[in-house]
Amino acid sequence: MSKRKQAYWLSDGEWAAIEPHLPRGRSGAHRVDDRRVVSGIVHMLRSGAPWRDCPPEYGPYTTVYNRFNRWSRQGVWSEIFYALTGKSDVVTGAIDATYVKAHRSAGGAKGGPSTTPSELLAADERPKSTR
Repeated sequence: MSKRKQAYWLSDGEWAAIEPHLPRGRSGAHRVDDRRVVSGIVHMLRSGAPWRDCPPEYGPYTTVYNRFNRWSRQGVWSEIFYALTGKSDVVTGAIDATYVKAHRSAGGAKGGPSTTPSELLAADERPKSTR
């Protein structure tokens, strides 16, 4: 039985700090609850999982991803970051400490050429020496 990670929801204080900086007055289809979608975005960024694996509690994963992508292009996340921290520069980066051990000969360093003598001979060419 797999243990499902509990969904992340923004607290009332976090939401009160973020909500005034979200875009308003967009025309189009009925807008999904912003708090639910932003909670989904934060959850997905914290988990590092693919957007397709977004839990259904946050709504359709396409909505969560599209909102994150659109607001990234519009600079909404930079404004929110500045409002919450007072800093204008966002430093992004990734550090990954994973690695894969491979056997020392896995790169082909030992063992000589990988071609066989029969591959070296052309179909109509005779061997240059015989035993």
